[in-house]
Amino acid sequence: MSESLLRETEAYLHEQIPLTRAMGVTLESWDGTRLVLQAPLEPNHNHLGTAFGGSLSALATLAGYSLVWLMLGDREAHVVVRDSHIRYRHPVRGPLRAVCSRPDDETMQAFRQQFAESGRARLTLQVVIEHDGKACMEFEGTFVAMR
Repeated sequence: MSESLLRETEAYLHEQIPLTRAMGVTLESWDGTRLVLQAPLEPNHNHLGTAFGGSLSALATLAGYSLVWLMLGDREAHVVVRDSHIRYRHPVRGPLRAVCSRPDDETMQAFRQQFAESGRARLTLQVVIEHDGKACMEFEGTFVAMR
């Protein structure tokens, strides 16, 4: 994926979802299988100096949202989170880093076909917030794309 598409997507997030700007969210990388978003700890910490749970939740949701938006390739589509489940495992004491992996080809094909046929499709994604080589938070969310 080109650097320009990453920056375009980041600018879209900052424009459409102002919280992303306040959090300092950046799209670190996208290789077609893994999307990585990051945010600095400074604007996202709690009273203990670790990452605020709400910031972790927001970053994980944004990672899933962004992956759907990138995979769909339809800039007129709307993407929303339908439901999610989060498990906090360890505190994050440094930069926040969310990793969202693309589903397998069969799942993506079915998602795209459903969207093409009905203008609405949903996709369940897994996101992990990593720090110091540990999975600190696990997120599973179902996202809906619609025209």
